[in-house]
Amino acid sequence: MSDTFDVVILGGGSGGYATALRAAQLNLSVVLIEKDKLGGTCLHRGCIPTKALLHAGEVADQTREAEAFGIKAEFLGVDMKGVNTYKDDIVGKLYKGLQGLIKSAKVTYVEGTGTLVAPNVVEVAGTRYTGRNIVLATGSYSKTIPGLEVDGVKVLASEHALVLDKLPASAIVLGGGVIGVEFASAWKSLGSDVTIVEALPRLVAAEDADISKQLERTFRKRGIGFKVGKPFEKLEKTDTGVKVTIAGGEVLEAEVLLVAVGRGPSTANCGYEAQGVKMERGFVLTDERLRTNVPNVFAVGDIVPGLQLAHRGFAQGIFVAEEIGGLNPPVIVESGIPRVTYCDPEIASVGITEAQAKEKYGDDKVKSLNYNLGGNGKSGILKTQGFVKLVSVVDGPVVGVHMIGARMGEQVGEAALIVNWEAFPAEVAQLIHAHPTQNEALGEAHLALAGKPLHAHA
Repeated sequence: MSDTFDVVILGGGSGGYATALRAAQLNLSVVLIEKDKLGGTCLHRGCIPTKALLHAGEVADQTREAEAFGIKAEFLGVDMKGVNTYKDDIVGKLYKGLQGLIKSAKVTYVEGTGTLVAPNVVEVAGTRYTGRNIVLATGSYSKTIPGLEVDGVKVLASEHALVLDKLPASAIVLGGGVIGVEFASAWKSLGSDVTIVEALPRLVAAEDADISKQLERTFRKRGIGFKVGKPFEKLEKTDTGVKVTIAGGEVLEAEVLLVAVGRGPSTANCGYEAQGVKMERGFVLTDERLRTNVPNVFAVGDIVPGLQLAHRGFAQGIFVAEEIGGLNPPVIVESGIPRVTYCDPEIASVGITEAQAKEKYGDDKVKSLNYNLGGNGKSGILKTQGFVKLVSVVDGPVVGVHMIGARMGEQVGEAALIVNWEAFPAEVAQLIHAHPTQNEALGEAHLALAGKPLHAHA
């Protein structure tokens, strides 16, 4: 085997393995190095297991509410052992499939902790792998805040919350972003009493303000407590759980505290800075073509500043492989990446918010429209509430689609096409959307924005 590879990849998560598979398709020699499990955080401790937990919660809610649909059912409780078996089975099947893909692609897979020891060399347990190109893809970790120690028992990070063999009777969730609201939603559905603490003025603050309002309204109806604009001040562990003091001196008590304040880049002790890679707050800085300042060294995924999403890393991995392969792929537009938060109700968005659009184009150059799901037959069948919000440039394209309601994450694919292909409202309005589907809501919203509302008021 050659000592030098076309591509040496450090990290086997979504970004790393996508780079490996695409590079192999391009007949490049590839070595993929991963210290934990192929698939990374997304597959084993993130996207997949959390969505399984959320679906288990959805089944619990549907059982409780079955009478509203004319179905007689009795909710007897939650068997966390069974929930974990269901969750782990999904992860296991995907993991096995991914291992098969890497093997069949003839990628050299190396288990172990890799360190960049030269601009073109990664060392693993004394063995050196030289690359004509190096791709850094070491992912992220669950962050905490100064003075707040995660112990995995009373103070949890998301990875601990995913392996609990007993559901906490009560929980405080520190952080009202994507991770925080997803766990709060899942735990409430499964039977926990939950309160979210968020330092910013609203939940899911990165989303359009109208989305936050609707989520907070629905969470109140569901009995999920939240304190916004209330930074964390102090933690005290007790015999029965935790006491959390927040701004203003209010003290909250619960069985556990989940720390969900975001994720940090896993770049410590990887050798990046020692080899001259430009960094900032632990992140690896790149240009728009994902090149670092060191020649032939690229970076993808959560270690690159921007959205920390598995599908972003996946797309970046494909991009870098094609860049190395000489295909000159088009640059990835960050605002065109779809985003989904899988709480109940689901949030799905792509493009920019109304506030961002007004800042970019001017107040008088932006128009928006909210299409309420109350006018959508399938949403009525599902008994969900929410809306589709469109943000467009006056006499121009749609620049943002923001949706909230059950299953709205399934609609973001078309929304991504609309925004990324810079479609005008009238162009989408002439497309035929199947009836009765929630997808119709996108069509109806564009009909309304194009000036010909049917199932919506002008």
